[in-house]
Amino acid sequence: MSKRDYYEVLGVKKDASDDEIKKAFRKLAVKYHPDKNPGDKAAEEKFKEANEAYSVLSDKTKRSRYDQFGHAGVGGDGGGNPFGGGFNGQSFNFDFGGAGGFEDILGSIFGFGGGFRGARRGQDFRTSITIDFEDAIFGTTKTISIEGQQVKLKIPAGIYDGQSIRLNGKGGAAPTADGQRGDLYVEIRVRAHKHLTREGELILSEVTIPMADAVLGTEIDVETVDGKIRMKVPAGTQPGTNFKLSGHGAPRLGSDQRGPHIVTVNVEIPKNLTKKQKELIEQFKSAKKGLFR
Repeated sequence: MSKRDYYEVLGVKKDASDDEIKKAFRKLAVKYHPDKNPGDKAAEEKFKEANEAYSVLSDKTKRSRYDQFGHAGVGGDGGGNPFGGGFNGQSFNFDFGGAGGFEDILGSIFGFGGGFRGARRGQDFRTSITIDFEDAIFGTTKTISIEGQQVKLKIPAGIYDGQSIRLNGKGGAAPTADGQRGDLYVEIRVRAHKHLTREGELILSEVTIPMADAVLGTEIDVETVDGKIRMKVPAGTQPGTNFKLSGHGAPRLGSDQRGPHIVTVNVEIPKNLTKKQKELIEQFKSAKKGLFR
């Protein structure tokens, strides 16, 4: 099912002010909030839809990318849904760790978590592992050692920094012969990249080009997780222009499809000009067509 336009969701025009967007969201949030509509799935979905739209349109940078590229410019889901697409039957589960967090919520529903484990169950173990930015994008396999066990950990492509993988039966030994081993929770930490950042399914980067190249057009090499890619910068490119490299972003968990890589082009304005350069700029300025017109 295709997503609705975010402006349509909030019921505002595309040139709506920040205040108008905020008021529209507040109105929908009050109307469809789950606390006011217990058990109403339709209302819950409308609340989520409004929340997603507001999270994009209330952010100047995300709104600019959305206006230019549509849903693809904001990762397809307003910032990336870590549970989108499912896990295709794989034997690990994800949570955000910590007491009172996502794990405990799931425990109260499905019967796992500290308060729901029987006395014959072994202790749950927790550990963490740090992986490279690229490993989080493409997935990897690591071997970890805990309490004498050597455990192979399959890390799926698209995992988020801070998520945990639960390995059933890889925790502490059962206290009784007929008991079960506990589970092992591994928190995934992702190293920051020198030049790239991630926002859901988007990968973002910036490049700076000389003013002359922005005026006349050029081609540049852009660093991506797939290696360097040649990108055309057309003549007349304005500072802050975003370019989309489709299919070079991050995958949605459980899916082979990848989002785009958004490249923001900044323009270097020279501070110290030679006499000759100043003369040329003055000549260009005085011409009928202005410098950036």
